[in-house]
Amino acid sequence: MNRNDIKKGLLPYLFLFIFMISVFYGLSIMNRKVHVLNYGQLINEFDKNNIEEVTIIPRDRSKVYEIRGRIKGYKENETFFVRVPFTDEVVGKILAYQEQNQFKLITEADPESGSLLLILINILPIALLVGATFFIITRQMGGANRSMDFGKSRAKLHEESKKVNFNAVAGLKEEKEEVSELIDFLKNPKKFQKLGARIPKGVLLVGPPGTGKTLLARAVAGEANVPFYYISGSDFVELFVGVGASRVRDMFRQAKNNAPCLIFIDEIDAVGRQRGTGLGGGHDEREQTLNQLLTEMDGFGSNEGIIIIAATNRPDVLDPALLRPGRFDRQVTVNLPDVRAREEILAVHATNKVLAKSVTLDNLAKRTPGFSGADLENLLNEAALLAVRRNKDYITMAEVDEATDRVLMGPAKLSKKYTTQEKIMVSYHEAGHVVLGIKLNDAHVVQKVTIIPRSYAGGYAMMIPKEEKYTATKTELLDQITGLLGGRVAEEIIFNEVTTGAHNDFEKATKIARSMVTEYGMSNLGPMQLEHQAEGVFLGRDYNKSRNFSDQVALEIDREIRNIISLCYDKAKKILLENKDLLDLISKTLLEYETLTKEQIEYLVVNNKMPEEEDLSKYDVTELRIMAKDKGIKTNSKMKKEDLIKELNK
Repeated sequence: MNRNDIKKGLLPYLFLFIFMISVFYGLSIMNRKVHVLNYGQLINEFDKNNIEEVTIIPRDRSKVYEIRGRIKGYKENETFFVRVPFTDEVVGKILAYQEQNQFKLITEADPESGSLLLILINILPIALLVGATFFIITRQMGGANRSMDFGKSRAKLHEESKKVNFNAVAGLKEEKEEVSELIDFLKNPKKFQKLGARIPKGVLLVGPPGTGKTLLARAVAGEANVPFYYISGSDFVELFVGVGASRVRDMFRQAKNNAPCLIFIDEIDAVGRQRGTGLGGGHDEREQTLNQLLTEMDGFGSNEGIIIIAATNRPDVLDPALLRPGRFDRQVTVNLPDVRAREEILAVHATNKVLAKSVTLDNLAKRTPGFSGADLENLLNEAALLAVRRNKDYITMAEVDEATDRVLMGPAKLSKKYTTQEKIMVSYHEAGHVVLGIKLNDAHVVQKVTIIPRSYAGGYAMMIPKEEKYTATKTELLDQITGLLGGRVAEEIIFNEVTTGAHNDFEKATKIARSMVTEYGMSNLGPMQLEHQAEGVFLGRDYNKSRNFSDQVALEIDREIRNIISLCYDKAKKILLENKDLLDLISKTLLEYETLTKEQIEYLVVNNKMPEEEDLSKYDVTELRIMAKDKGIKTNSKMKKEDLIKELNK
């Protein structure tokens, strides 16, 4: 807090204090009772010896004496007041009475002769009035000034961005190479101008949320060591028409004054949506803001030294004018990281984490397909919080597994109680997924299965692909659908009854089957794309789909989807009937242990039983002590590794 803020904070209290003092002083004056006497009455009281106290105050300007005092019988707040001529005769009489009656006599100097007191009496009230008026007007003008600031740019200059470089951006090798030209241009623009090269004025970063678009933009500014202005697309649009356009002009004015610099516009789709759609009503303010943004980008000279980077996860709704050459004419796609990139991202976020030796980043990267960089950071943070909550010195695989489940499905509902029959049905449902994951070559592998409820699920099986691929064959998609139907098929085989637990499985299976028919051309209807997302800009992404077929073809699509689901359902039923013993074994093991990992499932399939003893030799002494503490086993500092293993295996 600076001095100006302190002064502004103390000023209202100072005025309040002065006001309260004035009020108390005024009240004290109002409570006084003053009897105004004439000279004759005063002499009469002197003769009767009723005077107790007299104060004489000379007034040089008016040539009078002001006499104040108290008479016998007056109350505490009562006094008398007399003005007498400014003569020596009057003073002589009062002095004679004082010698005779011995009352208290006080003389004071003329108050008007003191300059300080004169100022306090005559000027202070006026100063207080002026000060109070100024304070009130300032408060009112403050609101007006805030309203006048509507047209000012909301772009914030981030000084911390200069500390961020490409070392902090993991897993985006190709993306960093794509934007490295921007850094060279910001550092040495003459090198490009010499050959007549034109660096893009705007770069659009496209990708799912949490993949590192903002971090990449900050790293560009940090590597180039230039100012970094950050603003969100929603910061431009306000209630009043014209405010957004004014903010755009002010933002570019500030940028030109600080060139070379970098402007980052996050969520640009908030202001850059397509114009003139006519659906859901227009928005003049947003369209005027977009028009001003386009105009400012066109107005850039070739040597302005300003580069705009924008980010969005919905490039399909952007206005085509934004994407033409000369504006955002370069798009950099920032996809979800693959297994190699996930390992690099985990290494960055694990620098300040204390991991046990059993936690390897390559293994953790393989277990987290589909996780974004933000998800991976959250995963390690959740694991660290769990380790602290459990009073551990290291983050072990137990915390990592629990954190993964929390990120995907939420915290475990340990207080939720199953009925015995419900628990058995859930165990067979999840066992059905496990068996099909084992027996189908192209189905997703079950990495972990549990019957502990989380969120709205009574249990779940974490199914991940054997390999991360960009494309999928028809056989792989059919096996995925078959694996998703395993839970419902197991319920029907064992109990001759079905439950509501498979609704999410059906949703995923139906989506895959419909895409196979209408988008991938993997049905008897032939290699045609029958549906694609129309994506009305104001109606939402999936509100409307473009239909390039008749009602007759729509009926055939429904039949093909039904045939695919039915085929996969029959295949799942056949496999589970052939492996009913394995289905029973996994279900009973789940009822006993509640959670099974991939390694335990593989051991169970081969040996028909759970591993009796875990190979504890791979852990160090510290990890073994932590494991013993979790199980309530007492240890001491003299125990060796072999002794700890023996205690844990008891």
